[in-house]
Amino acid sequence: QVQSVEFGGGLVQPGGSLRLSCAASGFSSADYTLGWFRQAPGKEREAVSCISRKDNTTSYGDFVKDRFTVSSDNAKNTLYLQLNSLKPEDTAVYYCAAGSFCLEVYTDFYYDMEYWGKGTLVTVSS
Repeated sequence: QVQSVEFGGGLVQPGGSLRLSCAASGFSSADYTLGWFRQAPGKEREAVSCISRKDNTTSYGDFVKDRFTVSSDNAKNTLYLQLNSLKPEDTAVYYCAAGSFCLEVYTDFYYDMEYWGKGTLVTVSS
């Protein structure tokens, strides 16, 4: 069964940190472009970060501004997202995904992701 499950969400104060994990099963993460996306209440889903399967290059949404770091451990079939200097506007459900491509063109992301996790809620509040 193909499945991606996110872990690590929770409540954190502004300025705090969290580490999200995404464990994949049923497919090899090394064969796919991987990404993190988020959706805040009342807003559209947006790309947070992607790792290319071709050359492991990473890309980040403009709002990240060096606060988040994406990484993957193909041996563990796991994707990570380190969130630092969190702001209330980072509050959202964070999803991991795997697919054929995720490209950043100027400030826009174009992606085709096949497998999606169910998401983990990150709440940034004092």
